[in-house]
Amino acid sequence: MTRGRGERARPRQRHRRPAFVFALLASGLVFGLVFSLSGCTTGPTVGSPTTSAAPTTSGTSTALGGLDLSLLAVGSSEHALDVGGRIRMYRAYRPATLVTPVSVVVMLHGGLGSARQAEQAYGWNALAEERGFVVVYPDAVGAAWAVGGDCCGVAGTNGIDDVGFVERVLTDLASVVSYDKSRVYAVGFSSGGMMAYRLACDTTTFAAIGVVAGTVLGDCTNPAPISVMHVHGTADTTVPLLGVAGDGVAQITGIPITDVVQAWRNVDRCGGTVSRSRGAVTTNATLCAAGRAVTLVTIDGGGHAWPGVTNSGPLDASPSPGPTTPRPTSSALPSLAVDFDTTAEIWQFMSTHVR
Repeated sequence: MTRGRGERARPRQRHRRPAFVFALLASGLVFGLVFSLSGCTTGPTVGSPTTSAAPTTSGTSTALGGLDLSLLAVGSSEHALDVGGRIRMYRAYRPATLVTPVSVVVMLHGGLGSARQAEQAYGWNALAEERGFVVVYPDAVGAAWAVGGDCCGVAGTNGIDDVGFVERVLTDLASVVSYDKSRVYAVGFSSGGMMAYRLACDTTTFAAIGVVAGTVLGDCTNPAPISVMHVHGTADTTVPLLGVAGDGVAQITGIPITDVVQAWRNVDRCGGTVSRSRGAVTTNATLCAAGRAVTLVTIDGGGHAWPGVTNSGPLDASPSPGPTTPRPTSSALPSLAVDFDTTAEIWQFMSTHVR
């Protein structure tokens, strides 16, 4: 497996941070995890230039304070919001045909990634075109999300309210697209996966989340029940599946991912687990109360990556993905996960759940 495009390697710098407690009262588990991200830059503020690349489609906007009808044209678009005196950027994709009731997927990039990179890397636009849902790609401040305690980087140490930012994006979206608020989903890779868990911990906005190579950081006391799908490589050394100390840009010491998933099963009041293996892919699925579900997918030998896409190498400045951008085919998949399309599988899981 290859390293995810949103997780470029940098010289290793160790920082010791206080442990943050993830306490799920319904399960009685107490988690101590540490995460730090170095080398991030300060996010844009009001009046300063933005580093976001200009999109090539017709839905471009530099207006602040919200959306208008011209900003969510069919295809890909870029938007800026004034959130508490700071310019926050996000991208959006609207397919040619919306299928009602309209669903929304919030795709959260990994550390050192960006909204544009996530839009290019994971195939969500092409899937949205096939299935008729809207995708939004928020941009983190300093290329990492504030997922708990003082984590991570500039966002964590400066008290950035990323939960509030994501909810603001959804509020603005509702002013131009009539979407079903019971069909809103969050998905993330690595730091973005941690942010998806943060949204599950702190809000009741989402019907389901999908997490790839992430974990839970910070306090998560008595969260509301939510359906969860977690995908993880067994050879991930950045966010280790077994909870041992991680390496690379993200420095994580935590508990096994199986314990994180079990905690959500306890919250959701789940029943027995059904396991299925196919090649390198093992799926452990659990049905829960009120029609919810919690699923853990492990990729034997898989690293810190999004299985099912060719996502290694430098970030590029190619044109924004549009409806003609194909989703990855089996020939493009890493050999360890040739039969597992993470994007399609997460959508299939999430789309069956409503809040």
